[in-house]
Amino acid sequence: MRETNKLRMTILCGIFAATTAILAQIEIPLPLVPISGQTLAVGLTATILGSRYGAIAMICYASLGAIGLPVFAEAKGGLGVLFGPTGGYIIAFIAGAYITGLILEKTSFTLRNAIIANTVAMIIILMLGTVQLKFVAELSWADAMTFGVYPFIVVGLIKAFLASWLGITVREKLVQARLLRSVSKHV
Repeated sequence: MRETNKLRMTILCGIFAATTAILAQIEIPLPLVPISGQTLAVGLTATILGSRYGAIAMICYASLGAIGLPVFAEAKGGLGVLFGPTGGYIIAFIAGAYITGLILEKTSFTLRNAIIANTVAMIIILMLGTVQLKFVAELSWADAMTFGVYPFIVVGLIKAFLASWLGITVREKLVQARLLRSVSKHV
């Protein structure tokens, strides 16, 4: 039974890494950092899978891009992206997924808690990503915030809500179908 559950969770991690790659291609280009569906996918992943498997799915996603597969926004891949101006956001997806899942595991998997968790993760992703943007692009802190945070606040809140609503809905269905256990930390 334990091996079946491990296999199921490994498959789900792969599915969510692929989902992140697909949603990364939905984007609105902006100077330096585009708005993409990646953070929506991060929130969905963590809300459904929890901290451990949400973070593992994001590690898989970042690793696929690191080896050169075109899974990042604008169908880009390679270490150059991870070490470039926007790479900090991608690396922060791991922390964002973990924190989202952890908050939900420590409280409960409800829409209210998911919105809080996904909003916290959005802030973490924006802040960590902006630090790398500032140093790699050699920007002032004001410019880094202008290009790396401010344009993403409203859309980030919308994505946090969508990830929460869709994530809780899908998670409940997966739990009912016995494809997920009701408490992720015991998976």
